[in-house]
Amino acid sequence: MSAPTRRRYAPMREAYVIDAVRTPVGKRGGALAEVHPADLGAAAIQGLLGRSAIDPVAVDDVVFGCCDTIGPQAGNIARTAWLAAGYPESVPGVTVDRQCGSSQQAITFGAQAVMSGTAEVIVAGGVQNMSAIPISAAMLAGQQYGFDAPFVGAQGWDHRYGTGEVSQFNSANMIAEKWDISREAMEAWALRSHDRARKAIVEGKFDREIVPVGDFWIDEGPRETSMEKMAGLKPLAEGSRITAAVASQISDGASATLLASEWAVQEYGLTPRARIHHVSARGADPILMLTAPIPATRWALEQTGLTIDDMDVIEINEAFASVVLAWIEETGADPEKVNVNGGAIALGHPLGATGAKLFASLLNELERVNGRYGMLTICEGGGTANVTIIERLG
Repeated sequence: MSAPTRRRYAPMREAYVIDAVRTPVGKRGGALAEVHPADLGAAAIQGLLGRSAIDPVAVDDVVFGCCDTIGPQAGNIARTAWLAAGYPESVPGVTVDRQCGSSQQAITFGAQAVMSGTAEVIVAGGVQNMSAIPISAAMLAGQQYGFDAPFVGAQGWDHRYGTGEVSQFNSANMIAEKWDISREAMEAWALRSHDRARKAIVEGKFDREIVPVGDFWIDEGPRETSMEKMAGLKPLAEGSRITAAVASQISDGASATLLASEWAVQEYGLTPRARIHHVSARGADPILMLTAPIPATRWALEQTGLTIDDMDVIEINEAFASVVLAWIEETGADPEKVNVNGGAIALGHPLGATGAKLFASLLNELERVNGRYGMLTICEGGGTANVTIIERLG
């Protein structure tokens, strides 16, 4: 059943983007591996508020994304990171899990709070230490209580989707096969990602968005590679087109964004850099899993009356190269506007932090090219995707 067509509407209030920052991204076992997630999140928050004139007590809520919220990432890491940063106990926090899009969803919730009039100032971001807490650790934590992965054994799930393995790696390969994306085409995109990321670092394009963690301030992920090196890698499964070279990197990092209402902008003397033009999320097949950015993008454009060509800068998370290439084919996006400074294949994908990390990159690149509209979309476990569109000010 198709969803009913909805009327476009203008929100009663604007949500302004005051600033957006991120830590440098550490590779697995790298510079951030032993940093407690609360301290990692605190570094992003301190870096954000340290660049603003706002009094921390004026923040209404801290909304942070995080996956695998066990151990040091459990117990509401948004609140813990805020307190670890030394900020007022009166400010609450809440942690969001929309898988890879968690911190993008945090921005959405923050923007919605401001637009609705229930908040004036929000800190939204995310944190993930994948070196400390391995990917999918939370999904396996139930084994000690007699449970397997979250959906395994659920009668309703089995009736609807069967009992076969659900894996992002299988999904990425299914996408490659469905859209007939060759391994070579994916490796060419991966090489582009590394080349552009290294170039961006040399040219200082990330300098404005990065706040250091101690002495660490340069992304560790990008590396020298070649088509020949990638061609020599074994696929992740027999007969698969997917190799480690065309997948995002396991990483550590944190990110934070400051959102404010028009009243807060005037009251606290803030200078907005952009406004939130649109936020939404849509779902798709949870077995194919990683295709939801396609319908989510179509929905966002339909709701706003914009076209993909109206977007001056686009960030789509490079969970796998097949995800991006299928999305480009379906949306007609200009590849030269997509991930222009590299993506997660080169720069890493610190899960819960990635959405706000890419948001910071989007904002800075939109200003750099003097563009008007920027779009961010991320595929997510379970077959969902967020879309955020911002409009640059100034």
